[in-house]
Parts: sequence; C-alpha cells; structure tokens
Amino acid sequence: MIEERFDAIVVGAGMSGNAAALTLAKRGLKVLQIERGEYAGSKNVQGAILYADMLEKLVPNFREDAPLERHLVEQRFWIMDNKSHTGLHYRSEDFNEERPNRYTIIRSQFDRWFSSKVREAGAIVLCETTVTELVKDAYGKVIGVITDRQDGEVHADVVVLAEGVNGLLGTRADLRERPKPDNVALAVKEMHFLPRETIEARFNIKGDEGVVIEAAGTISAGMTGMGFVYANKESVSLGIGCLVSDFQKTGETPYDLLERFKNHPSVAPLLEGSEVKEYAAHLIPEGGYNAIPNLYGDGWVVVGDAAQLNNAMHREGSNLAMTSGRLAAEAIFQVKSRRDPMTKENLELYKKMLDDSFVIKDLKKYKDMPALLHTQSQNFFLTYPQLVSKALQNFVRVDGTPKKEKEKTTLKQWVAARSWIGLFGDAFRFARAWR
Repeated sequence: MIEERFDAIVVGAGMSGNAAALTLAKRGLKVLQIERGEYAGSKNVQGAILYADMLEKLVPNFREDAPLERHLVEQRFWIMDNKSHTGLHYRSEDFNEERPNRYTIIRSQFDRWFSSKVREAGAIVLCETTVTELVKDAYGKVIGVITDRQDGEVHADVVVLAEGVNGLLGTRADLRERPKPDNVALAVKEMHFLPRETIEARFNIKGDEGVVIEAAGTISAGMTGMGFVYANKESVSLGIGCLVSDFQKTGETPYDLLERFKNHPSVAPLLEGSEVKEYAAHLIPEGGYNAIPNLYGDGWVVVGDAAQLNNAMHREGSNLAMTSGRLAAEAIFQVKSRRDPMTKENLELYKKMLDDSFVIKDLKKYKDMPALLHTQSQNFFLTYPQLVSKALQNFVRVDGTPKKEKEKTTLKQWVAARSWIGLFGDAFRFARAWR
C-alpha cells in the first residue's frame, strides 16, 4: 500500500475530472488524479465543442496556450430526409469578438493540455493506472482506492468519481446503478482531414471562424439520435449517435448509420476528397434529469458523464462536466476548511450547489424531453422530417398547379400521416416537454 495519504483522489482525467482536480489543487489540497489512459485524452480522438464561460472560471487565460481549433460564428440546424435537408442557420459577426464564446476542439489535444494545468497547480497525475476497487471502512465509508499497480492501495478523505458514463467503479461498489440502455447513446465519429483553405471555402468562413452543423431526421433510421459536422482548422469532425436501446431493438449498426450520413447529398460535398485518419466510438449520457443517480455519499461524490450530466437539447456535455467537477471540488474544499469529515451529510453541499447552478435548472427544464423523443422516435425522426421536406418542395416547385391546391395537398399529407388528433397531440406534448 502507498503510505502517502491524500485529501482527495480523482478517478478520471476527462473534463469533469480535470476540473475537479484543478480546483482542488488550486485550493491547496493534496490531490491524486488517476487516469487509465496513456495520457489524459488518449482515449478521445473526436472533435468537440468547448464553451468558454466555464473554462474561464478554471483557467482565466486559457486562450493564450490552449489547443483551440476554431471559434464558432455560425450554427446550422438541419432536419433531414434521405435526399434533402431543411435548415435553420444563425450567423453573427458578434461572435467575432475578442473573447469568443464557443470553440471547436480536438479532445485528445485539449485534454492533454488541461491535464498539464492540473499538474502545474500541484496535483499528482498518475496515468496508465486503473482503479479496480473502492476501499471502504467497517462502516461503509469510502476511504480510498485500489489500483492495478503493485501495492496499489491509496487512501484519501474523499474520492471523486469522474470515470465516465460507463464507469464500473461506482456500480461495482453499489454507489449507483449501471446506466440503462435507453439512457445512453452510442456515438461514432470520424475525423476527415482537408486543406485549411478547402474547409474555409466549403463552410464560407475565414481565419479562425468555425461552423457547427447539427442534424436530425431520417439519418437515424427512426431511432432517437442526431448527427453533427464540426469544422476544425484542418479537419472536419463528423459523427452520429443513437440510443443503445434503439440499436438493440432495430439491429442497425452505428457504422452503417455513419456511412449513410456522410454520403447524404447535403453532407458528401463538404467531405469530398478528405482523408479519414481517425475513427472512434463513445458512450454519451442521454437520460437527462430523470436519470441522474445519487451524486454523493460517505467519502465520495460523482461528477460529469458518470452523473448523467448532459444537456442533449443544447449539446452541452463538456460544459456541464466542467461545472460539476468545479462545484464538487468547491464543496469538498468548504467541508475540509471547516475541518468536518467527508460524510454524506456534509457532502450534500455539492448537491445543493449543483441544484442552484444552471446545470440542474436546465436539465430540469427538459426533464420530459428524453422520454418523449424515445417513445415517439418514429414520428419525430422519420414521419415529420419527410412531411417537412414534401411540404417545402411543394411550396417552392413551380409546375402550373394553383397554390391553393398545393396547400390542400400538403395538409392532406400531414393529416393522413398523423391525423388531426395526432398532430395537435404531438405539438402539445413537445411544447410541454420543452418547458
């Protein structure tokens, strides 16, 4: 056993784990962070979106040396059928500001940089090490971890579980249940490399400007899911994800979905001539507010994806992860500064701080949306995208048919597909879930 004792052990070096370890170390606590990968981010090869607001609270001057790709000036939302897309675009020169709000990043690069800040703050970061078990005392309180290293038992006042959505450590210790298949999505992603000037021409951007495309519709084959396209400096991140339970039910494969998505007539021209150098699969928490497990107990807290903290409606995962990691660390520091024990009662402070933040407020706002989209996936991801496409094509096509007849045809198509009761019912359910 390692005789050295720590104030806190952080398991995992993703967004939430790094945020927690950094905050604890900056507060002067003795911190050990354990990561099973070769280095922080070694298991992440995908592109992602970074929200600056939370990172600024952790590393105020991050723009000076963080590996950022592009700051986002345009957001595109696509509703897709097999041959077309209906889009809503928002682009603003306001986003070309001195301190941009959002960036595209490549996680493998960014996480490594983030980890370097954790080390600079004084934490010990131990990579290529797997935590196999939590250590408990005779009363059931977590007092440390056991790793796969020789004599790898380490003790601490509190353990922060930042092990990701499918982390087995917490479930094996009966601290939380394993996520259900209808609360977890499997996303597959590719990195398509292109010359910088080609990306800028195809996405109508210049300098370090970036564009994000988020897409839903028939591309998910009637399953609950979304696709995305992110413009990086010299690559394009492309991916699609659906609920694991839907993959199980339909027999569809993530790879086939991705192939159809990238060959879609609206997507293929953006990728033409690219070289695919990276492919990854990743589990994402999608259960929302109703899937959040118990977040604290005697000697432990759980943060990030392991806590199901992901706002799927706004594609906020890393933002919520960093926030939860920082708040957990702040709560631990407050308990420590009062010289109180890391009991369940005292660590409840973390949950109170999280409840008061935008994290739980936003997840609570959309608490009914995951279940609605899951139970009505055929309508929202197949029927309606096809109806929207038909309606708009009917509207813009000029073929000598009187406009009133066109309107009647469109209305008949919608009523035939869903009925009046179905249309009003879907609208009501969606509006209620959105609120």
